[in-house]
Amino acid sequence: MNQYYVYILSNKSGTLYTGVTNNLFRRMYEHKHKINKGFTSKYKIDRLVFFEQTNDIHSAIAREKEIKGWKREKKLALIKAENPEFLDLSSEWFEEQ
Repeated sequence: MNQYYVYILSNKSGTLYTGVTNNLFRRMYEHKHKINKGFTSKYKIDRLVFFEQTNDIHSAIAREKEIKGWKREKKLALIKAENPEFLDLSSEWFEEQ
C-alpha cells in the first residue's frame, strides 16, 4: 500500500514551506542536502516541523493545497497542536557530516 505525506518545513527564521511526497525520508534527505535547487535550498528551509500521512494521493494533494491556502497564523496553529516546540522531527534521521 502506498503512503503519501503532506509536510511543513521551517528554517531558523520561521519561513514555512508546505509540500507532498510519497517518501518522506528521501524528501527530507533532499531538503537537508539541498539537492533540488529552489525556494527551500535558497532559504535553508530544512526543518521538518509537521507531517500527516495518508494512503490516497488525491487526498494528499488536496490537503497540501488546502494548507498552502491558509494564512500563516492557521499554519502555525496546526504545527503547534502537534509540535509546540517546533522541533525538527527529522533531526535524528541522518548522521551529521
